[in-house]
Amino acid sequence: MPKMKSDSGAKKRFKFTATGKIKRHNAFRSHILSTKTRKRKRQLRKSSLVAKADAKRIARTLQF
Repeated sequence: MPKMKSDSGAKKRFKFTATGKIKRHNAFRSHILSTKTRKRKRQLRKSSLVAKADAKRIARTLQF
C-alpha cells in the first residue's frame, strides 16, 4: 500500500506548537481594512489555536 500524503493546503496553513496543539492564522485580514478598527487589525496579526473540536480532523489531514 502506498504512503499516505499530507494535504498540501493544510501544510501551508497550519503549524504544530511544541506541546502538540495546532496553530492557525486569523481570517478577515486581507481586504476592506478601512472599515476595521486599528485595534482589531492589530489583534488579527497574531496567530491563534485551532478549536479542540476541529483539531482531530485537521491533524488527520497533516498525517500526525
